[in-house]
Amino acid sequence: MTNKNIYKYDNMKRTEHMAVRKTAGWYLWTHHLMEVTGRDSAIFLDKIYANPIANLKVGRDRYTTMLNDNAEIIDDVVVFRLGEEKFWISTLFMNKLKPWLDQHKGEYEVQYTNITKKYHMYAVQGPKAKELINSMVEENIDDQKFFSIKDNKIDGIPVKINYGGFTGEKFGYEIYFPSEEIGKIEAELKKHGEPLGAKEVTEFQIMAWTLPTEAGFYYLRDLLHTNPIEVGLDSGIDWDKDFIGKEALLKVKENGPAREMLGFTMDQDDVHLNAKDLGGPGDPIIVDGEEIGRLSKFNYSYVLDKNVGYILAKKDALKIGDKIKIKDYEAVISERKFI
Repeated sequence: MTNKNIYKYDNMKRTEHMAVRKTAGWYLWTHHLMEVTGRDSAIFLDKIYANPIANLKVGRDRYTTMLNDNAEIIDDVVVFRLGEEKFWISTLFMNKLKPWLDQHKGEYEVQYTNITKKYHMYAVQGPKAKELINSMVEENIDDQKFFSIKDNKIDGIPVKINYGGFTGEKFGYEIYFPSEEIGKIEAELKKHGEPLGAKEVTEFQIMAWTLPTEAGFYYLRDLLHTNPIEVGLDSGIDWDKDFIGKEALLKVKENGPAREMLGFTMDQDDVHLNAKDLGGPGDPIIVDGEEIGRLSKFNYSYVLDKNVGYILAKKDALKIGDKIKIKDYEAVISERKFI
């Protein structure tokens, strides 16, 4: 049976994806937002997250994982420091975050509120993203640093511009704005974006799957039942501070991880595979009759024009350049980042 590649032959998906890679693309990408305040807000978040939060300067943000007591990743978020005692947490899983904070609040003097309904966020990503943002805002962003968030205005509307994103582009920005202003912000993006050749990205599969996968980024579903060392998210961890899951993660660090996340490419166009990111355990990876891993993610790279994905495999069972078969399809092991 032939399984026609739903990405390769879809010109709309290709056009939107490549607009981000060649000019710029914008899309509504609102996450859940938790606002955290109080005297102990910084040290509380330092306890909750593996990467340091208390040392963040006001106006800066940081990507980090949240672990359970077994050091398994249960969320990955971005934390923004908006004031000495004011933070935003950007997550896709507010239903998990609030109970977790409640469970560990203890005697900390801290308050947290779900403010998701108050704000929308447009992602503006690509080589011309800075030019597009500068054409819209009152204060030029040329000197804004990566992973920093600053107040600005667009057509008189108060906004926050964050330098960051989920596409791997050098110039990627996020516009946070009051949700009731969505019509005006959308009109401004079209007005200033279209003359630059920028496009609105409308396909969820592009904004959520193909763009992040090319850049080697994860979704939480890719990370479930893994720890940060296995999946390469341990570089920013502060081992000198206390955080939930530290004791178990130290054992992994001392003994070495049992598994590792690797990339692969596949030249065959029409392929049907079941990856963990779509639910379930993922197809097994069999080498010399032994199962050495599972398929974590399977997607398409428009830049490479071939299928790509991630494999969670036994540590050192595979190396870059190895040729393997996933079901009956030939694949080549690669770095996880494809662009």
